[in-house]
Amino acid sequence: QVQLQESGPGLVKPSQTLFLTCTVSGASGPTAFYYWAWIRQPPGKGLEWMGVISYTGSTYYSPSLKSRTSIHRDTSKNQFTLPLLSVTPEDTAVYYCASSKTLILGATDKNLYAYWGQGTQVTVSS
Repeated sequence: QVQLQESGPGLVKPSQTLFLTCTVSGASGPTAFYYWAWIRQPPGKGLEWMGVISYTGSTYYSPSLKSRTSIHRDTSKNQFTLPLLSVTPEDTAVYYCASSKTLILGATDKNLYAYWGQGTQVTVSS
């Protein structure tokens, strides 16, 4: 059974860089060829797709976030990470990592993902 666990700093000051990590456990066989995404939900708002990295390392990003973020993977640690530059209070959200069998750009429907983490709260405040 694949499990995803997000981790982050909890509180970040404006203009700093936010670093998020998703640790994947139980992925082997076909799941090793999945796609791994980051999605967030600001308070009182809907889910926002941020980007995805494929099993080959190819990356795709939301146009609104592309200039401030990137997704990296560390296969030796079974992790993929997302730094978000120059954060503002508008980046306050619960951040989720998720995995899908196929490439689905922009998708926020949980039913389209095979696996979904529990999320980590990040607050941007001075």
